[in-house]
Amino acid sequence: MPSPAVDRAMELARIDLSPRHRPPNLAAVAIATVASLVLCLLADWLLAKLAVAVFPADKGYVHFQFSDYAKLTTIGVIIAGIAWPIVARVTSDPRWVFFRLAILVTIVLLLPDLYIWRNGQPWHAVLFLAFMHLAIALITYNILVRVAPVREPAGDARPGAASHEYGGRHR
Repeated sequence: MPSPAVDRAMELARIDLSPRHRPPNLAAVAIATVASLVLCLLADWLLAKLAVAVFPADKGYVHFQFSDYAKLTTIGVIIAGIAWPIVARVTSDPRWVFFRLAILVTIVLLLPDLYIWRNGQPWHAVLFLAFMHLAIALITYNILVRVAPVREPAGDARPGAASHEYGGRHR
């Protein structure tokens, strides 16, 4: 039997192993993940081009090479695509939890930027790397929760009614 402290922690984190909603459709999650990846890579590319346009000294900067940022962006977006249906399965308020996880992960992923800046990388290049992280977080969160929303409970669907997102607000 869980302790009151564990119960309280689960309540604060909005963990509910039997939520009323159904998780997102996996085909929709796959489509959302691919769409997110394409848009994130486009955003990365545009930000790298903008960085070099604003700061010409950044031309040739290793982290602005497609092969460098594409690997990390791909890994991050795929992890988010895997995480979204898992989060939806373990909480009654999946967008609330996923939003906060996206913020937490983004903060953690900014730490290497801070590290390379402290070790002598140009501040303006690192600033654009941070913009890339923020763009990836915004794009990925929004596409996943909107293209692959959680679904109504099976018994709540009305015949002939258009399906809509269930419990989709975050507080």
